[in-house]
Amino acid sequence: MKYFVKSFVVTFFLLFCTNSFAEQKIVVLDLTYVLNNSKAGKGAQDFLKKSFNSNSKKFSDMEKKLKKEEADLLAKKSVLSKEEYTKKADSLRKQVIDYQSQRRSALDKIATQRRESREKLIKELQPILEAYIKENNISLVIDKKQILGGGPGNDITNFITEKLDKTLPSLNLK
Repeated sequence: MKYFVKSFVVTFFLLFCTNSFAEQKIVVLDLTYVLNNSKAGKGAQDFLKKSFNSNSKKFSDMEKKLKKEEADLLAKKSVLSKEEYTKKADSLRKQVIDYQSQRRSALDKIATQRRESREKLIKELQPILEAYIKENNISLVIDKKQILGGGPGNDITNFITEKLDKTLPSLNLK
């Protein structure tokens, strides 16, 4: 009798749990793909890449100029008086500090723009995702990075990307 009760309780829980999970619909969304391959995401990436490359070229040219000035100053060290050499060395040091601060601020600006554009994309994606969840009675949306396997019928990435492209064609970064 004791084993009969235990087996009945275990069977009851298994049936109950199985039925409750069978009614839930779980889908997969590759958030990285949506952010990188939507029209707005690609446009933002292209803008940020161009901005980074132009800044890199500008700062590379400035760095070469500063190194040349340093080499010229070192070559003239024996010719210049001590005060004049110190004055030019201080001037060069100030230019280097200015170069470093400009470079840091340019990189910070690009990082800020990247973060803000990602936040804006996610903000625009949220209502699209919520509407899809309501329309299709979805219980759970999981990021594709967190899954080991699953059928392709559960992947809603392309559908959500198309909806985002219609809603937000560009971020208009400047």
